[in-house]
Amino acid sequence: MKISYNWLSQYIHLDESTEEVSELLTSIGLEVEGVDHFESIKGGLKGLVVGEVLEKWQHPNADRLNCTKVSVGGAEPLSIVCGAPNVEVGHKVIVAVVGTILYAENGDSFEIKKSKIRGEVSEGMVCAEDEIGLGASDDGIMVLPKETAVGTSAAELFKVETDTVFEIGLTPNRADAASHYGVARDLKAVLAQRKNKSIALCRPSMNDFKPDNTNLTIPVAVENTEACPRYVGVTISNIEVAPSPDWLQNRLKAVGVRPINNVVDITNYINHAFGQPLHAFDASKIEGGKVVVKTMPSDTKFTTLDNVERSLNDNDLMICNATKGMCIAGVFGGADSGVTNETTAVFLEAAYFNSVWVRKTAKRHAIHSDASFRFERGIDPNITAYAAKLAAQMIKDIAGGEISSNVSDTNDTFFPGFEVNYRLDKANAFIGHPIPEADTQTILEGLDIEIVEKNGSDWKLSIPAFKVDVTREADVVEEVLRVYGYDAIPFTTQIKSSIGDIKPPAATLARTATKELLVGNGFLECMSNSMVDVEYGSLSKEWEEQAIVAVNNPLSSEMGIMRPAMVFSVLQSSSYNLNRQQNNLKLFEFGNVYRKTDSKFKEEERLGIAVSGMQISESWRIGDTPADFNFLHGTLEQISQRLGVNTSKLSADQTSNDWFSFGMDWKLGDKVIMSGGQVSTGLKKAFDIKQKEVYYLEIRWADLVKLRQETINVGELPKYPAVRRDLALLIDQAVEYAQLEKLAFQTERKLLETVSLFDVYEGKGLPSGKKSYALAFKLRDQNKTLTDKEVDKTMSRLLERFKREVGAELRG
Repeated sequence: MKISYNWLSQYIHLDESTEEVSELLTSIGLEVEGVDHFESIKGGLKGLVVGEVLEKWQHPNADRLNCTKVSVGGAEPLSIVCGAPNVEVGHKVIVAVVGTILYAENGDSFEIKKSKIRGEVSEGMVCAEDEIGLGASDDGIMVLPKETAVGTSAAELFKVETDTVFEIGLTPNRADAASHYGVARDLKAVLAQRKNKSIALCRPSMNDFKPDNTNLTIPVAVENTEACPRYVGVTISNIEVAPSPDWLQNRLKAVGVRPINNVVDITNYINHAFGQPLHAFDASKIEGGKVVVKTMPSDTKFTTLDNVERSLNDNDLMICNATKGMCIAGVFGGADSGVTNETTAVFLEAAYFNSVWVRKTAKRHAIHSDASFRFERGIDPNITAYAAKLAAQMIKDIAGGEISSNVSDTNDTFFPGFEVNYRLDKANAFIGHPIPEADTQTILEGLDIEIVEKNGSDWKLSIPAFKVDVTREADVVEEVLRVYGYDAIPFTTQIKSSIGDIKPPAATLARTATKELLVGNGFLECMSNSMVDVEYGSLSKEWEEQAIVAVNNPLSSEMGIMRPAMVFSVLQSSSYNLNRQQNNLKLFEFGNVYRKTDSKFKEEERLGIAVSGMQISESWRIGDTPADFNFLHGTLEQISQRLGVNTSKLSADQTSNDWFSFGMDWKLGDKVIMSGGQVSTGLKKAFDIKQKEVYYLEIRWADLVKLRQETINVGELPKYPAVRRDLALLIDQAVEYAQLEKLAFQTERKLLETVSLFDVYEGKGLPSGKKSYALAFKLRDQNKTLTDKEVDKTMSRLLERFKREVGAELRG
């Protein structure tokens, strides 16, 4: 939000520099994120002065150029070559001296340098209005009145206004500061507290406001008082719509608002001045001569000011005439009811709309306007009539005409705020430092918080309605503390804490150990939002549509649902990095996923791991080794070993998950604990991933942690040697290594220690549909040395089991 220093100065007398004001605003929670300098004419007309043409003669080498001598108040006149046809001796003109930077109306800029033009010296430039940003005419140089003093700066002559503009990062809870008057109120409080300055806010009085006549009275009916607790209207007739005066245009330009015409500019001015959005309707376009505030049936078509036809929801509040809608209340005007150059009478609206209704409507239609920005956060319901009167008076003064109706107000009662009991002793204990009672009172009064009653250290406070976020004692403590100054609270040299012998949960310990393992192996941790794009919900058949958890009031469709799986967040991070030439990726993320089952919501922690590109960055010592499914599976084995997970309890089957082109599911019974594989082409396309392959693994974290062995078995080193035997098996393409491993341990439970796959061959020399696996088996007897006969017997049993179960053949 932009706040103008000059505009602030209309409501509060400031002796402080812009730097001091910036520091004060930041210290009270209105963080100044940037400071800009505004000039009503770009460049501020620096280097431009009034000159007088003393001599003029034809350029000897150019028919369309003249040589001139121009006095600008210096010791010697300047020699300037000029191409304007209207330059004459005696003319008072605007001269850009050497070194001046000119900014044209179209935004172009250039520096005036001493030069030779067709052989003649030129020490400046006689300017036209379009060359210095004063207009669009390029018919010739500007000719000033004869009485204009030579040497006068153009900035002084044309009254260039300069301003300092603060860019404030307004937090959603500070609706009371969403205007210049609101910021001035905060400055009043902090200057009273920290600098002992008693300053009164000033604003135009509307006590003597009265209509000129009642010739154009437009009645108002509010059918939905929940959505619109207060609606104020007044008409102004016989106006002339025209450009606004310079001072008004400069105020708006300084805060980034484009001037349109005097009526619309005044409504924008009041919005930024006092935080009360207004809307002006062309009175001649209000069919039936009345205004009705109501909702309309769903799917009613309505064209807004940007010429977009929108389908209304039956919870969108509308400002209507007798036959149709004219405006989406508090959000956006209609295409057919606004003020144009032909407008001669306006109906001026000032309303207090329910913030929830406006917020939902604005989100539904993806419209974010200055009006909705303020209505969504909550405005002051007691300033509505004042703002309407002030705007009506300004329109009368600037656009002419007369106020042609009484002010129509559907609810002119005072809107009370909240009553809060404030205990000084509790507040001081909460802050950790005693704030003097006198300082507390000064701060509260500076913030327009009324002290209704004092009973010792217990105070009864009346909070004004414009402080929509101050409803509790803790909120008042925050208000007092921010004005008193966080920096004024001293640091203590004592540290008070209690040490509890609390063992972290197993899942926390396991998560920490896993993070350390992955980071040590070169993985990077991601952290992303749990809310993801609505479209992600339809990217997989792993869940039903009704299982998706939708966000009731999403900030946008890109944050419309709670993620049903970690794959979306991890692939989003992968896409961002891969499309920025980070081709070798190893990413992981811990996070929660969300599902809805039988009208109940389920939240579950998961771990997602993605790899792509090469395992290790290019090096002369190490060859290129791709990060593939085997690498991903190896990472899973490392995690299992680090956590002491007994993976023998899990069965491994080919996945049916449509995230993957191929992959594995690891199950405990019928429940899938982990799924991993090569990400499908469709899913990569949805995330705009152009890298050849991405491999992904998702783990149900709580289920994996349950498989941890609580005790660690420690034994002495084996006394007897192990024996290794290898088998080269010819098997069907569909057979997986996990099946062979499982069969091996089922066949030999006593002697078999490990099974490993050390070679895979597919291709020439093998029958169609076959592949070759080379397996290594490590056998050991803890009580004696194995004999060849015992080893051969065991290997025969294994081979027989492989033949019987999966049709394996011993490869010669």
